[in-house]
Amino acid sequence: MKAPEGKYAWTATVGEKGQIVIPKQAREVFGIKPGDTLILLGDIERGIAIPPKGAIATLMKTIMDEEDNPT
Repeated sequence: MKAPEGKYAWTATVGEKGQIVIPKQAREVFGIKPGDTLILLGDIERGIAIPPKGAIATLMKTIMDEEDNPT
């Protein structure tokens, strides 16, 4: 089955210390380099997500804007 353009799926193995290795192709596609910081988001029902780089800045801007403009 061919994946839709821009959609990917990879597997990763969790080591004894709880570490995972991000597959090379995934690192290349998303421009992940050694020393980069990634954010992990978790939801008990939906699982773990690793948003793309730059999402931290977008998330923080959203949070700060909400604090400035409470609903």
